Amino acid sequence: MRAVWLREFGGPEVLVAGDAPEPEAGPGQVLVDVAYANITFVETQMRRGGGPFPIRPPIVMGNGVGGVVSAVGDGVSPDLTGRRVVGGLGGSGGYAERAVVAADALVEVPSGLALDAAVALLADGRTATFLLHSAGPAAGDRVLVEAAAGGVGTLLVQLAHAAGAVVVAVAGGARKTALARDLGADVSVDYREPGWEARVREAVGGVDVVFDGVGGSVARSAFDLLDRGGRMLTYGLASGTWADIPDELAASRGVTLVRPRMRPEQSRSFTASALAEAAAGRLRPVIGQRFPLERAADAHAAIESRATVGKTLLEVSVPPPAAR
Repeated sequence: MRAVWLREFGGPEVLVAGDAPEPEAGPGQVLVDVAYANITFVETQMRRGGGPFPIRPPIVMGNGVGGVVSAVGDGVSPDLTGRRVVGGLGGSGGYAERAVVAADALVEVPSGLALDAAVALLADGRTATFLLHSAGPAAGDRVLVEAAAGGVGTLLVQLAHAAGAVVVAVAGGARKTALARDLGADVSVDYREPGWEARVREAVGGVDVVFDGVGGSVARSAFDLLDRGGRMLTYGLASGTWADIPDELAASRGVTLVRPRMRPEQSRSFTASALAEAAAGRLRPVIGQRFPLERAADAHAAIESRATVGKTLLEVSVPPPAAR
């Protein structure tokens, strides 16, 4: 089968398509004919030899896929064969035409939801729904979403808006701030413009909740906007560094720093919840970029350019419209 290999750490060019052994489903596993592979920003960091999850080349990258079950291993119901599913792979093997997935990690795609939309929600959807659950914003709370035009950010804007919050979107550039407004943001500001914090204060005063997926100076500025009793949930470091905010400073401001950690048993339920919301038309993943499998390097380069919006997918073997 065809796959994309990482044989050494480096820039996007180290991702090279080639042949790989055909995988086989073992006990408790299924074989999935991959239609779409999910790409995350963290994977671009891992490719360079960094990120929170260490890997060792040579390896086929990719942690999330969606497609159709083509075979099952021992102990798995044959009724799964032919089902549309999404699932995580435990860290590798997704940039390929076929992938082995643990049966207990599968989530069936609801009827009426396109398979590409389901894959776009696999990682980002469960993250966004978990974060909103952890923050628990009340109606009228002022919620600031960093990287509001990214995969997680676009979903947080929608979820917070649906919860009745006043949503402040922070993104880079006119295209991205406009997208956030279209998704329900009440206020949308460009963090690349000097004084963006003052524009937020002018619009809403302070804020009650910050969803921090950027870290660095953007996170610190967002922290400074929090009113007493506010909370900041940090889940990513798109800037390359975590938010450098001492616990003592937060305590002196009356602000709670929340570093949510999803338990393994929660992962599947939050994924299923995101898919159900999308199938019901209440949540829309933004798929901003699509690349064929052989161009995985270009997909990584696009993400690192900061020019992307929403989710970036690899199209491996796209199903016909009726099967989506």
